[in-house]
Amino acid sequence: MGPSDLNVASNGSATQPTRRDFLYLATGAMGLVAAAATMVPLIDQMNPDASTLAAGGPIDVDLAKLAPGENIIVSWRAHPIFILKRPEKLLETLQSPSLVAMLSDPNSEQLQQPPYAKNWHRSIKPEFLVVVGICTHLGCIPQAFPQASATKPVANWPGGYFCPCHGSKYDLAARVFKNVPAPLNLPVPPHRFVSDTILRIGENPPGVSFDLASVEQL
Repeated sequence: MGPSDLNVASNGSATQPTRRDFLYLATGAMGLVAAAATMVPLIDQMNPDASTLAAGGPIDVDLAKLAPGENIIVSWRAHPIFILKRPEKLLETLQSPSLVAMLSDPNSEQLQQPPYAKNWHRSIKPEFLVVVGICTHLGCIPQAFPQASATKPVANWPGGYFCPCHGSKYDLAARVFKNVPAPLNLPVPPHRFVSDTILRIGENPPGVSFDLASVEQL
């Protein structure tokens, strides 16, 4: 995703840069550069044409080559969409009582996801997390640190997403921690699987009606 992705209106015409566009570029640069080597091959495989992107229609992403623990970023409706493949060992931590106690909305009671993602893993398939990568504090782009670490990005890191702007933290289900500036979990966009490995972003499973505009905060 490049700067041009962030300044295209839904009708395909160019718009003036906004403050959020600036935050995307300024705070997301490190994460995007680090992810570039892994995300480019996958995006190239399923790259939608310009008319699809301009119309804001659904896009397909091939997840066949996504490695466990790998996070990629694709662009849908000018939003950065994080896709994380969570290995079983990481999934086991999501229901840990010690982790749940540190979260602001562990049961996804606030409307930040479609009904099919209101579960402990906030996704359709437990192994694949799909969220809008925009911090719910001031719109910065969080960075992915899937593995637990004693030192980085902060001490006693449990694994998840960290926003470098003001220190907001999200776990591996993109649930926000208590006592951080961000008030809400990261939003989950409409999505479904059209095959075992093809993810379609921007379209709900049959029989479900949900639009990203209905979330409490994007």
